[in-house]
Amino acid sequence: MVARALSFGTVAEAYERFRPGYPVELLELVTAYARGPIRTALEIGAGTGKATRLFAQGGIAVTATEPDAAMLAELRKHLTANVTTVQAAFEDLPLDTSYELVYSAAALHWTNPEGRWERMAKLVRPGGVFTSFGVPIQLADPALKEAVRAARAPYLDDDGVPSPDGTPADRPMQWPGTELQQSEWFTDVQQAVIERRLAMSAHDYIGQLSTVSAYVMLPPADRAEVFRRTLQTLPETVEIDAQITAHLARRHH
Repeated sequence: MVARALSFGTVAEAYERFRPGYPVELLELVTAYARGPIRTALEIGAGTGKATRLFAQGGIAVTATEPDAAMLAELRKHLTANVTTVQAAFEDLPLDTSYELVYSAAALHWTNPEGRWERMAKLVRPGGVFTSFGVPIQLADPALKEAVRAARAPYLDDDGVPSPDGTPADRPMQWPGTELQQSEWFTDVQQAVIERRLAMSAHDYIGQLSTVSAYVMLPPADRAEVFRRTLQTLPETVEIDAQITAHLARRHH
């Protein structure tokens, strides 16, 4: 997992260019759940700052942490005054400061599961909010999805990240909500979905795939062949199901 977590540095510029940002509805969702103004936030695994910018525009003082130097360098190109950056993994963050909001955008599954929630609880102020959210990048058309799966199959069986705790995809509550529900430090666990469809060129879709760890980890020649085969399968423009699944929890007082 650590090798995969640090694999993104090589694709930092592509990540910034091709990964979709987060919509204002997500900020509104978290703010409504918090039931009051959020002044301070800690971001775990900030990447190139896609989510950082959303929360910073809400007037929140964000401390954006990211272990990978290349990702952080990309994030710093788009900084606003209310963002502080720290190069560190979640496991190495000092526990002497707590925040009204701690959040992670498509990065929580890279953190060490051992002691994860106890450590998280020390970073979230009592009564404060933890939220994790991500965007699985999926083709909206099931037939196209199947054709692309068949094209990559000789090289790559599955390009998704499996559920870290093995929760089946058809369960109403997904990870990390499942773990938060069992945690002694958090309460009022909620799962919310923000529906979103995006249209993009086939080339931009390949650009997105180039930032997905399953492809990053392939030998370069195999990766190039998978992308060539995938591109052949796609029409010029594709529709993406880019719904955001968010999990929210409140730190016990």
